[in-house]
Amino acid sequence: MARAVRDAKMETRAARARLPVQNKPHWRCLVPGALHLGYTRRRADQPGAWSARRYLGKDARGVGRYSEERLGLADDYQDADGTLYLSFADAQRAAHERVAAARAEVAAVADEASRPPTVAEAVADYVAHLRLERPGALREVEGRARTHILPAFGERRVDALTTDALVRWRDAMAAAPARLRTRPGEQQRHKTAAVGDALRSRRATVNRTVTVLKAVLNHAFRLGRVADDTAWRRVKPFGRVDAARPGHLSEEEAARLLNAANAASGFRDLVHAALMTGCRYGELCALEVRDFARGRITIRMSKSGKARQVRLSDEGAEFFRSLTAGRPADERMLLRGDGAPWGPSHQSRPMLVACRAARVEPIGFHQLRHTWASLSVMNSMPLMVVAENLGHADTRMVEKHYGHLTEDYMDEAVRAAAPRFGVARQSSVVPLRRAP
Repeated sequence: MARAVRDAKMETRAARARLPVQNKPHWRCLVPGALHLGYTRRRADQPGAWSARRYLGKDARGVGRYSEERLGLADDYQDADGTLYLSFADAQRAAHERVAAARAEVAAVADEASRPPTVAEAVADYVAHLRLERPGALREVEGRARTHILPAFGERRVDALTTDALVRWRDAMAAAPARLRTRPGEQQRHKTAAVGDALRSRRATVNRTVTVLKAVLNHAFRLGRVADDTAWRRVKPFGRVDAARPGHLSEEEAARLLNAANAASGFRDLVHAALMTGCRYGELCALEVRDFARGRITIRMSKSGKARQVRLSDEGAEFFRSLTAGRPADERMLLRGDGAPWGPSHQSRPMLVACRAARVEPIGFHQLRHTWASLSVMNSMPLMVVAENLGHADTRMVEKHYGHLTEDYMDEAVRAAAPRFGVARQSSVVPLRRAP
């Protein structure tokens, strides 16, 4: 744009009257390279209009980008009122105000983008991450967040969390009675106050909720949305609360349970599959016929979000071979008696009925996973093989929950394989008999 046009004289009515009538604005530079004031008069018998043009920078092709905005009518025939009819001075001031407002808006957007998230926003980010990376963990994370995390911290900014507040929240959860399953719309029911082993179990549950919150906050920290993780890094879980996994069945009890499970409903096949693989209920429900091949089961989506191969015994391979023979590859492998797929909680009642019929202590379906792991460990299966079949990255979880089962077998191995020298120390000490 030529300098004569950009610096058009428009301070007074007389100066503007001498400007040519045209559809395009005459421009006056207010801030070099950033802001221009425009005056447009399309008819000689009508007042002109003021406008402002802001420079926005260059686009990807190197072409300058501008934003034009109407300010108001010029005071060509009517005295300026500072609102509808603007003098040259009014128009200048309005143009600068629009620039300031635009900059403030940009700054606000930038500030919002850089603002540390609230805990609710961090939970939403983490859930979105899990939906892509570890969908198997979604249900637990969403449930614990909805029940325990969001009511306490949902509206609080992550950078405003303190170690003291987090510890008090943890301790309050441990002191509160555990929740009982309650129908929607009814008042929440709770268990009695926990003591003894129930208190240990309650603290173990609280530790899992704290772990979920830490995972949420650590995800926000890794994304750079919060600068410091000290507040929650200092929060330690309750100690000495993890007991060895209880509730596994003996081989004889497992056989009784399998025989007692209802075959017509499809539940016996579900129990059989769990005892042969150690897979979780959700993993079994998602299996398709094509997932059995070469004597192995493929878990395409596990709790960790990773696929894995489950190796089978000869008995297990034969069971799945008979279960899948002649069926379409894309059909669900384990179905209910009516042909419908198994869904959440469908296993609970049949499991209770089967336990009672088999005369075993009632256990949950998940204990079948523990049964497979426990019996495998006691039958001397290498811990790494057990861990891989269960879907663990290493043996730590197996050692933590099932390692105690190897102690008797280690004792037997030492007695069987330790060197013998044929010499026993003789002692003249005779133990005293206790009086009856």
